[in-house]
Amino acid sequence: MQYLEFKISCKEDFREVLIAELAEVGFDSFLETDQGLDAYIEEGLFDREAYQEVLEKYQEVAHVLVEEGVMAKVNWNEEWEKHYDPIQVGEQVYVRASFHAPKPEIAHEILINPKMSFGTGHHATTFLMLSHQLDLDHQSKRVIDIGSGTGILAIMAHKLGARQVEAFDIDDWCVENGNENFDLNGMSTVRMGLGTVREVAPQGIFDIVLANINKNVLLDEMEVYASLLDRGGFLLLSGFYTHDITDIEQKAAKEGLRLLKQKDKDNWAALIFEKQ
Repeated sequence: MQYLEFKISCKEDFREVLIAELAEVGFDSFLETDQGLDAYIEEGLFDREAYQEVLEKYQEVAHVLVEEGVMAKVNWNEEWEKHYDPIQVGEQVYVRASFHAPKPEIAHEILINPKMSFGTGHHATTFLMLSHQLDLDHQSKRVIDIGSGTGILAIMAHKLGARQVEAFDIDDWCVENGNENFDLNGMSTVRMGLGTVREVAPQGIFDIVLANINKNVLLDEMEVYASLLDRGGFLLLSGFYTHDITDIEQKAAKEGLRLLKQKDKDNWAALIFEKQ
């Protein structure tokens, strides 16, 4: 599997926007740099026309410059050691890679060696989802993480006492990386599935459904999420901007989901719904 590499320099304020836009057109891995970001996509999935549309949209306003190349084989542990700093969510969660020193005084420590998967806690949406999870009782609950990425939200559910955790992603690289991260966090009995929620077709009812994807996918799959939830169960959503909240809330309401709480960070939003 060969990856194409795009070294993008841009205004700092546009890094997160470009990451979100490029993720929409197939890019699945990003590294933030001093100049902007490095974006990666599997060669066979690259859509030049869709990529150019994103680039042209922000070229002038964000002062975008791009250097394209093919990614050489690298030691990803070394790469992440150079670029990846640990993060903390309040006083309760510490997310680190295996090469960082632990913080035993923090209640919940999550080990993530992200390689090329999305979801390290650095992106606002992941941070917000973790924060929302801390507000919910996971003890003895059945939880599913849709579009799991590195598996970080599934790991958080496990740390918070979930009875059963399921997770899956559409990218086989994420599945491989997610399973490695599950092993690092004492979840060797949990294996990440491959596919969309319709392809995986989870069985039974869940107490908590987690989905940090993007607006279009969330709107398309909302009916499925609602069908997976027990009455009184919770749906946590992120991967969209604050100005998209109304669209998400309206779609959720049609499926019998009531908005309970919202949080935002850097113009990104995360919502908790309850099934009526």
